[in-house]
Amino acid sequence: QVQLVESGGGLVQAGGSLRLSCAASGRAFSGYFMVWFRQAPGKEREFVATIKWSGSSTNYADSVKGRFTISRDIAKNTVFLQMNSLKPEDTAVYYCAARGSWSPNPLNYDYWGQGTQVTVSS
Repeated sequence: QVQLVESGGGLVQAGGSLRLSCAASGRAFSGYFMVWFRQAPGKEREFVATIKWSGSSTNYADSVKGRFTISRDIAKNTVFLQMNSLKPEDTAVYYCAARGSWSPNPLNYDYWGQGTQVTVSS
């Protein structure tokens, strides 16, 4: 059974940093795309960043480029999202997801974590 467990969310002031973690288990993720999405109140879930488990190629939403960094630790089966220079508009529930092929559409993902709340105060 695939499990994705996020942690690391919290309350931070604008300009601050947080590091989110997504611990993955239940299958081999080689070749999978590991993705961070986020969903703010009243808004649709949106793509944030992705990394390919093998090869480590990455991609980011324009809104977070230069501020967020996605990485993974294969030995720990964990994906990270380092978030710097946080803005109030980054406030959302952040979700980790996995899929065998890349898609920016969250509806195409079968594997999800429970989400972790990130709140950025101004």
